[in-house]
Amino acid sequence: MYRLYWNRDTGAFAPDLVLQLAGAPCERIRVDHKIGAHRDPDYLRLNPMGEIPTLVLPDGTVLTESAAMILHLVDAHPAAGLAPPPGSAERARFDRWLVFMAVNLYGAVLRQAYPERFTADPAAAPGVREAADRAVDRYWALIADALMPGPYLLGEQRSAADLYLLMLLSWYDFREEMTPLSRIWDTLLADPVVAEAWGRYFSA
Repeated sequence: MYRLYWNRDTGAFAPDLVLQLAGAPCERIRVDHKIGAHRDPDYLRLNPMGEIPTLVLPDGTVLTESAAMILHLVDAHPAAGLAPPPGSAERARFDRWLVFMAVNLYGAVLRQAYPERFTADPAAAPGVREAADRAVDRYWALIADALMPGPYLLGEQRSAADLYLLMLLSWYDFREEMTPLSRIWDTLLADPVVAEAWGRYFSA
């Protein structure tokens, strides 16, 4: 059985949803970072960065980084159909967009939300946020282009990359006129399983 250490409004959403859609047995352990539970010594032994999520595989292997969890899970549970087969051209596209979102977009979102973490000079934090705002808008424009004709990043096939995209969209005040982003938001949340998971993580 998997063990997923999670909390609301964190990057645990996408790997949690992959586990659920794959039908993989999983124990979910909440780590409330708002009360400092992510700094508990027992948790730090699993994840020395004190970040959420952490995934413990059935054999005891520890995975951090939500994108790494997704890459492992889609191959461990191929019957779920959440990624193209390894080695295929479609898998190359899947890997490209998942890594792009994890490295570029997620990183910019963090700089936007916590600019003080990315400078030693408190007076520079507003500039860090301003640069992050521009980067986030640019990256979302690239993803919006990639969603044409859509509705998903891989065209007609929904994948775990789309679930990761939904997680990031939950932290972005996207404009209604950005049709591809609005469309994938509505399409993904029309699935009751996805909507229920989203509610657990992001609803007020």
